[in-house]
Amino acid sequence: MNLVEKVRQQALEQPEKTAYHFMGKNTSYSEFEQTVGRFAKALQDMGVEKGDHVALLLGNTPHFLISLYSAMRIGATVIPINPIYTPDEISYIVQNGDVKVVIALDMLLPLVDKGVQVFTKVEKYIICETAADTGEKVAALSDSAKEKTVLFTALLKMTEGTAEPVSLEADDNAVILYTSGTTGYPKGAILTHGNLYSNARDVGTYLKITATDRVIATLPVFHVFALTVVVNAPLLQGATILLAPRFSPAEIFELAKAQEATVFAGVPTMYNFLYQFAEGDVAAFKTLRLAISGGASLPVALLHNFEEKFNVRISEGYGLSEASPVTCFNPLDRERKPGSIGQSIVNVENKVVDPEGNEVPVGEVGELIVRGPNVMKGYYKMPEETAVTIQDGWLYTGDLAKKDEEGYFYIVDRKKDMVIVGGYNVYPREVEEVLYAHPHVVEAAVIGLPDPDFGEAVHAYVVLKDTSIAVEELKQYCAEHIAKYKVPKVIEIIDELPKNTTGKILRRSLKEQATK
Repeated sequence: MNLVEKVRQQALEQPEKTAYHFMGKNTSYSEFEQTVGRFAKALQDMGVEKGDHVALLLGNTPHFLISLYSAMRIGATVIPINPIYTPDEISYIVQNGDVKVVIALDMLLPLVDKGVQVFTKVEKYIICETAADTGEKVAALSDSAKEKTVLFTALLKMTEGTAEPVSLEADDNAVILYTSGTTGYPKGAILTHGNLYSNARDVGTYLKITATDRVIATLPVFHVFALTVVVNAPLLQGATILLAPRFSPAEIFELAKAQEATVFAGVPTMYNFLYQFAEGDVAAFKTLRLAISGGASLPVALLHNFEEKFNVRISEGYGLSEASPVTCFNPLDRERKPGSIGQSIVNVENKVVDPEGNEVPVGEVGELIVRGPNVMKGYYKMPEETAVTIQDGWLYTGDLAKKDEEGYFYIVDRKKDMVIVGGYNVYPREVEEVLYAHPHVVEAAVIGLPDPDFGEAVHAYVVLKDTSIAVEELKQYCAEHIAKYKVPKVIEIIDELPKNTTGKILRRSLKEQATK
């Protein structure tokens, strides 16, 4: 079984059931399956074969869902790319990923002329219309670019017939996800059909997702968290996806209320924005049975504040691109431990090890490693990096963690983010938790910077509700709650913290700015 076959099965068993809702329109499983079959045939007609690479430069629109499942149906490998990446970033991924066809939003048409010159291996650009004048913009392209370009809707109209699914093995490549790596160029994590199917199945089982669920998809669907938790797992279970084109607190409250959402998934920043949104309709979330947090550690103070305000329990989990992504989740039918990423999901093993790979005692900090059917095949064209990351079947995550007596895991911090002050280890998350607990702090991020006396010093960046709060007051607050060497030497008050497209705070950007 794979995702393509499972969704076909849903279309046969409940053809009229809504697969996804987008901008006021419902699309049934039957309609979705028919469109996927036709677009898959269109891809075949233009020469896409099993094993070819298809890049998606698409946001949260039906185009993404259709393109993803159409390409997988004929055995092509999908490379989702963030559409707001710079031309240089897109160029690297398209070329490194040996892309044959690019499916892109019309707002990226200026890239097509350039792409015809740069992406030498790209044979076709399929442009998805979001504006009335898209056809005119295509007509204005250079002749060489026009020859390679076709409109999504025109392609569907001119295609006759439907593509039958090709034979897929569990070890066949399904997706290559380029991770944002801490240094150098991004690495392409190869996820197989077996990886994606097993994680979608196991996440759906663990979170008890059923056909009655209505899941808000406001996380960027080109990101692995959304891909598995709010796209593949719901479709596999026959649920309905409530596809939101962007994250806006006002629009999410409206969508949740109007569509009687039952599941919401977000990163901590989203929960913070929803909590802080003054006009937020608390009653909008009354139908939610489950709120999921991932992508980064959720501050405990924010978790409690959100739950108290909206009367919704948040279950925090953990994952990474290389693991398709989920490895841990707080259980729904047992104790939920604030600050914990929960326990290993079914079929996945997690353990905490020392630098030699030996499991450390309960309560001790080490590196979190993972094993299971969800672990990637490797990095695309990077055998050395693959050998370092996957050892004896275990995926080394680079995250520092500890485990308690009941098998609940706690992420302490990123291995590379740890700050060493005079020989003492300081985990940025611990300091951030203290700052988040201050009633006037909206957001906080902590990094280590070079210090002539102690090797490194703790630097904190905070966004405040009340800018009249003095830095010294914040330092004193920290001193009351953590050891002296952990107290930030510098606290800088800023208007906004740098974030990536999923809302994850970028400590690396703060460090780069501070060391320029």
